Amino acid sequence: MAGCELCEQEGGIPVFRNEALRVIRAQDADHPAFYRVIWNAHVAEWTDLPPPERSRIMQAVAKVEGVLRESLKPTKVNLASLGNVVPHLHWHVIARFDWDARWPAPVWAPKQREVADAESRLSLPLTQLDSLVAQALAAG
Repeated sequence: MAGCELCEQEGGIPVFRNEALRVIRAQDADHPAFYRVIWNAHVAEWTDLPPPERSRIMQAVAKVEGVLRESLKPTKVNLASLGNVVPHLHWHVIARFDWDARWPAPVWAPKQREVADAESRLSLPLTQLDSLVAQALAAG
């Protein structure tokens, strides 16, 4: 759809894509393990999808969450589907840590503290984490 940011751009660093959806990693220095599961076709709301497609996107969200939990052992994983600014169906899947810049507030809240080089605090490099996410999604 013309004018839709997620129709016109990837939305971040590409990690996985198939005919229905894609997963990108957002570039967020404060929250480096921040992924988005994006439905490729332009729909604004989850209920715009027929039930099998709803299940498909939620299975992808679950796989991304599972990789983050197993690989990083975060304090919490945040899931969100807001779409107020970008009305294109996408889910945020964000590994949160008690040391992160905004903990325990949402990632969109003001910073609670400065955290230098948050990425280096992760238990594995982001490129490796991206590969694990892609493998989990490709496995079906």
